[in-house]
Formats: sequence, C-alpha cells, structure tokens
Amino acid sequence: MSFEGGEGAGKSTQIRLLADSLREKGHTVITTREPGGSAGAEALRHVLLSGAAEPFGVRMEALLFAAARADHLDCVIRPALARGEIVLCDRFVDSSRVYQGVTGNIEPPLMEALERVSIGKTMPDITLVLDLAAEVGLQRARRRAGALSEATAPDRFEKEKLEVHEKRRQGFLDIANREPERCRVVDASFDVDHIARDILFEVTHALARQAGSAADTEQAARS
Repeated sequence: MSFEGGEGAGKSTQIRLLADSLREKGHTVITTREPGGSAGAEALRHVLLSGAAEPFGVRMEALLFAAARADHLDCVIRPALARGEIVLCDRFVDSSRVYQGVTGNIEPPLMEALERVSIGKTMPDITLVLDLAAEVGLQRARRRAGALSEATAPDRFEKEKLEVHEKRRQGFLDIANREPERCRVVDASFDVDHIARDILFEVTHALARQAGSAADTEQAARS
C-alpha cells in the first residue's frame, strides 16, 4: 500500500495513524519510505535529497531512484509481503512517474524501462493520493522544517517553484484518474483526524474486497 502526494500533504503522519489503526485490528504492519527503507536505499536517499546528484541531470536521478527502489523491494517489501504483512510505503513508483516523468520531462520509454527493471510486477494493491493545493503543502513543509531545526533547508525537490509543485499535484491526480481500481484520492485539506478517518474507511473497504475475492477464488478452486 503506497501513499503519494506533494510536499507537505501529510503522508508520514497518516501512515503512522493508519498503521496504528490496522494493528489495533490485528494486522501485522510495517512502515517504510522512499527513497530509502533499506540500507542501500537510505544511502542513495542522502545523495538524492541533498541535491548531490542534481548536477548529473534528471536521468541520473531517475536511475538512482530506480536502484534505491530495487534494493528496497528486495530487502524489505517483498520479504514482508511473503510473510503476509501489510506494507505501508511513503512514496513509491508513482512519485518517479510524476517527479522524473512529468516534471523532469524524461521520455516515457525510459521511465517504463526503469519500472520494469526496478519493480517488475510488484505494484501496490492500494495507492492513497493525498491531494492538497501546492501552496498550502509547501507552507506546511516549511513549518515542519522550521520546527525541526532553524538550520533545516528545503530539500532537492521542496526548493522548486510553485508552478512545478502544482504540476506534480496534477500529475498524481492524472494517475489516479487512469488507474481508479488501485488509486484513491483523499482530500488532504482537512484536519489530521478527518483525513485519518477517510483513509481508514477507504483501506478497510479495500481490504474487505480483497478478502472477499480471495475467498471466492478458494471456493472456486474447491468446486
């Protein structure tokens, strides 16, 4: 299960709240993030978010994101799924589609090739797109950074112009529109508890549908 959206949309907070709710219902849940989540991917996270890879161009950044994702999948996500755990991931392949594809202007054949190499057929069952006006999201992100440290500067992507962030917002909405079976758009302009209730509603119903489909499949196999 992945969480997507622009800067300051509240993904990290909502992942934590959803994980708590699902654990209360008896599920085993792990939370993770991209870029990062595994030792190799965390090393690449620093390179990417610090801007150290920026001088080499957006294609090099896309390659590094793909490498981080492949390591993350092999070391963390696929083993957890094999154990029957629910994985909640802060960003996944849709972020690459938007950040490097839509606003990085990387040609679709290259993006598609990187997806095939990095993730194969491992796509989220559910993707929650937290939708928020870019200006509001950036204000939240800056307040959060200020609360953490007076010296905290915007990362490689936060520092870009407002129109770029708004284009990314539309990119996520376009993906959700193209893939409605996987994606759920959540209005992230409400307060934290309201958003958490909306997300729990969507996830609970999605899990129930998956359980029903699995039961139908098992019944058919027995018939």
